[in-house]
Amino acid sequence: MTTTWIAAHRTAVINPHEGFHLFEPRSFTGQTIRQTLRAAGGGEALRIRLSNRYGKEPLDIGGAHLAVRTQGSGIDPTSDTPLRFSGTHTVTIPVGEEIVSDPVELPVSAGEELTVTLHLPGDTGLSTYSAVPYDIGHAAPGNQLSAEVLENAEELPTGHFLTGVDVLAPQDTRIAVAFGDSWIEGAFTTPGTDNSFPAQLSRRLTHGWIVNQGISGNRLLTDEVGEHLLARLDRDALAVPGASHILIHIGLNDIGLPSAQSHPEPPTDRPTADDLITGLTTLADRIHTAGLTAIGTTLGPYEGTIYDGVDTPEGQAIRHQVNDWLLGPDHPFDAVIDIAAAVADPDQPTRIRPEFNAGDGLHINDAGAKAIADAIDVTLLDLQPDL
Repeated sequence: MTTTWIAAHRTAVINPHEGFHLFEPRSFTGQTIRQTLRAAGGGEALRIRLSNRYGKEPLDIGGAHLAVRTQGSGIDPTSDTPLRFSGTHTVTIPVGEEIVSDPVELPVSAGEELTVTLHLPGDTGLSTYSAVPYDIGHAAPGNQLSAEVLENAEELPTGHFLTGVDVLAPQDTRIAVAFGDSWIEGAFTTPGTDNSFPAQLSRRLTHGWIVNQGISGNRLLTDEVGEHLLARLDRDALAVPGASHILIHIGLNDIGLPSAQSHPEPPTDRPTADDLITGLTTLADRIHTAGLTAIGTTLGPYEGTIYDGVDTPEGQAIRHQVNDWLLGPDHPFDAVIDIAAAVADPDQPTRIRPEFNAGDGLHINDAGAKAIADAIDVTLLDLQPDL
């Protein structure tokens, strides 16, 4: 059987030097960080991806280990395996670059948790980071690469440097990339449970799987938080190994963030519905040009959100216009999923149903994510191997 490298986990990253951010950037000096990920699919070997995409100085990795997690910052010491990079245990990642570890001959199963420990001997500067990692990570002083449990550890609510894992899988394996904002990334779902709606949908599939490239706060047309979706499409979606489908939710932050940033004054830079429709059309066209399937979704409800300035009559009108276009006959997508309807309050469809509301009126909880995953026709994600 012919095999090739297929993405089994992905985490999209943010530039810590952005002028506006929802999540606190940070650096590390002479520390060990330990972070966990979950493989969405399996293979007979794996390799780890690390990134210094937004660093301003070369990033020194004094050692990297892979292990099976127990709980918290703990690992099973019998599983502790040093990673190598071109045969060496240490590596320096140049500014703006990503590196891939040497293959580890270790069978991986779908749903398996893998813990990556990095020793960072110098000053990293503000780190390339992700908003919503798979689970809470940990940082501790010194070199604790092989420690069964990190001593004097602090929790890391954001992810750092670790961007994914590839597995050696059959060459005809096909996967989908979930691409967009916090509704994709799974903000406000329970850390460590893999309960974003793409992850819960992935577990319903009988062939292939879904990897997540969402960024909470991300926009379609404007940078910050993260590069805008059209700017990161090639790298974060089209270039993901094994990708055949792109599943998209984007636009709420284009509508709401300008109002939040200018509150209490009206925004001057909020896009119109036509701007968003043009951007979504460009997105779908570029996906099709790459030979992939583009699946759109309606923009989720958010009336009554607790965030000042986000919910405005003008913004709600834009959301309705975009959703009407997405549900009509003229959109360019191969299919559109009405995720707004899956979580809307039947009595007030512009609001999230109470039992699905994460508490802020803008995001869904684990149950809301499950409602979306359960409402999607899995045949839209035809990830059958090519015959």
